[in-house]
Amino acid sequence: MNKKSLFKQIAVAIVLGMLSGWALHNYAGSPEHAKEIASYFDLVTDIFLRLIKMIVAPLIFATLVSGLAAMSEAGTVGRITLKALTWFITASLISLLIGMGLANLFEPGKGLNLVSEAHQHVQTGLNTNGFSLKTFITHVFPRSITEAMANNEILQILVFSLFFGSALAWLATQSEGKSTIVSMVNELAKVMFRITDYVMCLAPVAVFTALTSAITVEGLGLLVDYGKLIGLFYLGLLILWSILFAIGYYFLGKSVFRLADLIRAPLMLAFATSSSESAYPKTMEALDKFGVPRKITSFVLPLGYSFNLDGSMMYQSFAILFIAQAYNIDLSFTQQVIILLTLMLTSKGTAGVARASVVVVAATIPMFNLPEAGILLILGIDQFMDMGRTATNVIGNSISTAVIANNERKMSAATATDANPRVSTTPTPDSGNAAPSLSQKSV
Repeated sequence: MNKKSLFKQIAVAIVLGMLSGWALHNYAGSPEHAKEIASYFDLVTDIFLRLIKMIVAPLIFATLVSGLAAMSEAGTVGRITLKALTWFITASLISLLIGMGLANLFEPGKGLNLVSEAHQHVQTGLNTNGFSLKTFITHVFPRSITEAMANNEILQILVFSLFFGSALAWLATQSEGKSTIVSMVNELAKVMFRITDYVMCLAPVAVFTALTSAITVEGLGLLVDYGKLIGLFYLGLLILWSILFAIGYYFLGKSVFRLADLIRAPLMLAFATSSSESAYPKTMEALDKFGVPRKITSFVLPLGYSFNLDGSMMYQSFAILFIAQAYNIDLSFTQQVIILLTLMLTSKGTAGVARASVVVVAATIPMFNLPEAGILLILGIDQFMDMGRTATNVIGNSISTAVIANNERKMSAATATDANPRVSTTPTPDSGNAAPSLSQKSV
């Protein structure tokens, strides 16, 4: 499906979904009837997300293994990993600081004046167990690759693919001819992208049903009631987007605007469905068109899905301070710094967890003696917040992947120049490995 055609179809689906949801919410009359109506729309959305989950695991495996097998230098993987993690940690810190800064400045929770009962415990339906550094580190390593793929554990698939791809790269150095396994993996990647095209034909319909369902149940009135919190959160996201694109402009030059145009479709898809997974195939396709080598995209992008959740990080800081303000609980600067550092750790284990950001908030607030009932304040509007934070995650991962690819290209050009001073550093268009649209700046 054409990129611009998909973008237009998703845009129309968003508008129609909001209008139909508003009409059905008014028609329903009662919350129970509204949920029953929404359940029929959820059917289509669930089918689409199931299809996406079906292709994500083999797509990540095939593209990452293929890319690793093509990496000739042993230190390339470690170098790219270090650059990616440096970016991810810095971006996470910026996201948290923006969220905490706006929440402290405008205090969206003030005025609710809720009363906190000592040791109050409520049932939120969220699984908050296992959010510890020890559990996260252990969980990174798969017990079984089939189990990891069945559960779409992106980080575990990444770890196995690293071992598998590195072993294939070693095998390539031991044999003169091209490995049969490498050829099979390359063909698998092509097949998975073709299947992705089939699945994406359902994307506009899924966008329509997802928004219709959410607004049918919650109604547009909820946006007015929580207008200050939602408005500040989206203001924070806009500030973060500006910073990310400014950094992208510094490293990529004017081509960052072309990148912004290329990721419009996956961005809107992520926004409407509140699912980063749904946008993964189209994000990878957009980066391919931008000129990012597949071997870098297939490594950095899934890594970012586990570590580079900029929008989610900002939401978590907003939510925790909103709850504290709603119950008139003052948090000192030191306490807020500790909360920030805690979120930096706990949020890294959220890939693949349903409503992960809310789960992190629910798991974190008891650590600082905040009322657990506060989580109920944000559950109602979580769908609307989730749309923004998911779209932001797509932007953050796209820019980080493009910047790292640009830096790798510059390093390769510099190495070639050192080896042969007569070699020109001007990039030559190459559909497989070069990025002619990337600027000449380096990290």
